[in-house]
Amino acid sequence: MPTPSTASTASAAPTAPAAARFNPFSAAFRADPYPVYRELRRTSPVLRTMGMWVLTRHADVRAVLHDRTFSAGLIPRLVSRAAGGDALGSVAAGNSGRSGNAERMVQLAHTSLVFTDNPQHARLRALVNRVFTTAEVTRLRPRIAAIARGLLDRALSDCGGLDAVTDLAGPLPIAVLSEWMALPDDVRGEVGRWTHDVRFLLEPGLMAPGEVDRVGEVVATFADAMAGVIAARRARPGDDLVSRLLAARTGGGDRLTDTELGFLCIMCFVAGVETTTALIGNGLLALVHHPDTAALLHRRPELVAAAVEEALRYDSPLQLTKRLATRDVELGGSRIRAGEQVLLCLGAANRDPAVFDRPDTFDITRPAGGHLAFGHGMHGCLGGMLARAQAEIVFGCLTGRAERLAPAVDRHGDAGGRDLPRQEHSLIVRGLTSLPVALAGAW
Repeated sequence: MPTPSTASTASAAPTAPAAARFNPFSAAFRADPYPVYRELRRTSPVLRTMGMWVLTRHADVRAVLHDRTFSAGLIPRLVSRAAGGDALGSVAAGNSGRSGNAERMVQLAHTSLVFTDNPQHARLRALVNRVFTTAEVTRLRPRIAAIARGLLDRALSDCGGLDAVTDLAGPLPIAVLSEWMALPDDVRGEVGRWTHDVRFLLEPGLMAPGEVDRVGEVVATFADAMAGVIAARRARPGDDLVSRLLAARTGGGDRLTDTELGFLCIMCFVAGVETTTALIGNGLLALVHHPDTAALLHRRPELVAAAVEEALRYDSPLQLTKRLATRDVELGGSRIRAGEQVLLCLGAANRDPAVFDRPDTFDITRPAGGHLAFGHGMHGCLGGMLARAQAEIVFGCLTGRAERLAPAVDRHGDAGGRDLPRQEHSLIVRGLTSLPVALAGAW
């Protein structure tokens, strides 16, 4: 029988905290994932659940992104499985039609810069980095500003207010990429729809069996359209993105094949449109909910770049990304085995109090840097500079015209506020489908 002092010690012994439950499919998580992230960081920062490891601490997420032995090639494997497991082999054997479309879908996934590992990734990046430069994005800024102003003026003239997502954040990145690639009008009119369908390749597990065929057909149509653009640009080069990528050479004379170039252009839309739309929409929503911050940005437009960085950190457009362990590794006291999947919660890492003071506060004056919204390491987002430029221009346009952004009544009579509709076709991207906004104190 224990002595009183022993019993007292035993009763006072701390109990292990209960692990938080992680369910990215739940409506509550979609509405606000940050309480779940907070609890996971506190109780289970390296959690084994749903057949994978879920990481929520900044240090752990950054370490995996930096470690090249964690493969980015999981998605192509899943696309191959969704397409029937042997799409490439079926076409090689002489089959056509459905299998031909499946082959191109699988080839797109395996060729994408986003999902390749070295040495293929290093080769592609060496070529693409010659064109995706700070100087090139700076050259594009006047055209981005003109497109943004045109969208804004059109929306305001139609009804005196605007839906910041459907009128501005949604169409802007499609128009900017179409302009940069100098796409013909018939292609420009279709790329938005094609992009929405092809983006399922980023999350192949969400595709129903019947959707695999449809996505394969869209990939084939998109690739054929880009092949036509590439052929035209080879005959008559310009100063557009396609022409510059056609001319790109490494020191050894390596270049992109036409197939690689076409797929790269497709992935510019697939990886860049929804994330840029979400960045702009999430950032404007934060400004709506923080009128003092919007007023500060109105008074001090030089803070616009800082406002975009804080929007990226505070409500990251890309919340989740996956890696595949290729070796056994110790992380956070847990043993991750080769072949196991690792889910990196970028949104959680960007609100880690170990790195960011008052992480749940939207503060555009906080010291810059540290967030992982665009990834880290060799797979850092290729289009990050372009996304930043578009968001800076939109934030500047709106806060330059108004002292604050206020919730507005949308075209269906609903008042904008905290319960706004969010996209439901993706688990990895967090973004709004609508944001009715009024420009208060506008001139």
